[in-house]
Amino acid sequence: QVQLVESGGGLVQTGGSLRLSCAASGRTFSSYSIGWFRQASGKEREAVAANSWSTGNTYYLDSVKGRFTISRDDAKNTVYLQMNSLKPEDTAVYYCAARSGTPARDSYLWGYWGRGTQVTVSS
Repeated sequence: QVQLVESGGGLVQTGGSLRLSCAASGRTFSSYSIGWFRQASGKEREAVAANSWSTGNTYYLDSVKGRFTISRDDAKNTVYLQMNSLKPEDTAVYYCAARSGTPARDSYLWGYWGRGTQVTVSS
């Protein structure tokens, strides 16, 4: 089992920055791929960024490339999502997820989830 707890969300103006954190506990964190998803009101959950534990490769949603950066500190069992140049369309609940395989685009393939943290970007 892996338990995930997100933090760092909040209200920010357009163009601002936030850093989300996801603290993990349970099984060896370093052997899991980690992903950040988001779900805006009335929309489906989408993958924003992911990091493969085995290759170190990262994946980003096209609309966040160049603005968001995923990173992990296995010694601290923590993964981060640095979000810069935020836009109103980034407003959503952001979730941290983990899976024992390589990263996957579909949320149903991820076995472990945090409860989410709200990010609101005002125009």
